[in-house]
Amino acid sequence: MSTAPAEVRRGRTGLGRPSDHGDPGGGSRPRRAEPAGAGESRPVRGRGRAATGKPPAAAGSAAAQPATAEPAVAQPARGRPAAGPGPVVAITGAAHGLGHALAATLAASARVGRVVAIDDHRGDVAGVTWRLADVRDPALAGRLTGVDVLVHTDVDLGDSDYRARRAFNVRAAQTVLTAAAAGRVASVILVTSAMVYGARADNPVPLAESAPLGADTDGSVAGDLLEIEHLAERSPRTHPGLKVTVVRPAALVGDGVDTLVVRHFEAARLLTVKGCAQRWQFCHIDDLVSALELAVAGDVTGNFAVGSDGWLELAEVEEISGLRRIELPAAVTLGTAQRLHRIGIAPAPINDLRYLVYPWVVDCRTLREAGWRPAYDNAAVLQALMEARAVHRASARRIPRKEATITAAGATVAVIGTAAIVREIRRRRRGS
Repeated sequence: MSTAPAEVRRGRTGLGRPSDHGDPGGGSRPRRAEPAGAGESRPVRGRGRAATGKPPAAAGSAAAQPATAEPAVAQPARGRPAAGPGPVVAITGAAHGLGHALAATLAASARVGRVVAIDDHRGDVAGVTWRLADVRDPALAGRLTGVDVLVHTDVDLGDSDYRARRAFNVRAAQTVLTAAAAGRVASVILVTSAMVYGARADNPVPLAESAPLGADTDGSVAGDLLEIEHLAERSPRTHPGLKVTVVRPAALVGDGVDTLVVRHFEAARLLTVKGCAQRWQFCHIDDLVSALELAVAGDVTGNFAVGSDGWLELAEVEEISGLRRIELPAAVTLGTAQRLHRIGIAPAPINDLRYLVYPWVVDCRTLREAGWRPAYDNAAVLQALMEARAVHRASARRIPRKEATITAAGATVAVIGTAAIVREIRRRRRGS
């Protein structure tokens, strides 16, 4: 779940080196690519509720498919990938993060005819056709010639300047759907998040995929994703004949992923609220890629969720992460967060913070019935996240774009610290 010209934009990481494969007449001159992000974290088999117990599969492979090596895409004399018998798939945001991982997997898949990689600069994925475009530009329709399926991964998940982020995300989704319809693309796959179900203390665990979308339409990241979902819901009326699928991953973890949940585990303590036990469910980026591969091939249709089986209880999260909880009353926690956000200290609005303290676990029934199984259990994903955090700290390497704002980890610390001060003041007043 991405946009930026020369600089790295919020939520966009994992940029690559320029590729040798391009599409003649594919648009403007490529910009210089940023250095690649932190190295991939090694999957670790873990424990936890409903763990699969399986060793992690190769990156991006569909668990329902045999683990056989697939032939590399043949290159014609002109240097452009040859189309195979499967669909021609275009991917937005293909130079970074999820789009990059998906492009690399589909380029080697025997189930895909050809991959068209779309971004505002070239990435380092080989065996694909690069077409440069801004996903907000209506000229995107001209880049979709011959495309059968369009996967939209170019979504900004940053936590600052929410007005600019919202404008980008909604405009990009609108343009993608309109351009796909104009370009006679048969199917569009939009990647949002299970956050659209909302995070509440009384949420059933797990939530059914058919549960109402309970996220708030405010300035939060979930609010942006909910707007994208509304566009998808209206698509049959605005773009008759265009098939739209929405994929909703649980808390995403993996190389190049920079989200509220990922940054929460950079804090020294886990923030919890009294009277509600948080349950944690994760989705490794490799599992999301394998699920998207099934959707591209038409093996799963309709809107569906992706994530590891089951969930982790808070005690299990403490044991794996080595972090300890701090428990505060819900009114103090959320009220403090709201005040800090209002005065500009904490970037995340109150409804973003809810995803760190209330459950939003989803039941991935559609994929399960299609024979898909996650290669990573929740414990393995969390372990990989903590190992990546240790590498970042040891090498002093950080995810970019945090110079101007406090991070989600910092927001957690601010909430804890401010709440502690308020409690101490109240205690002294009662004692006087």
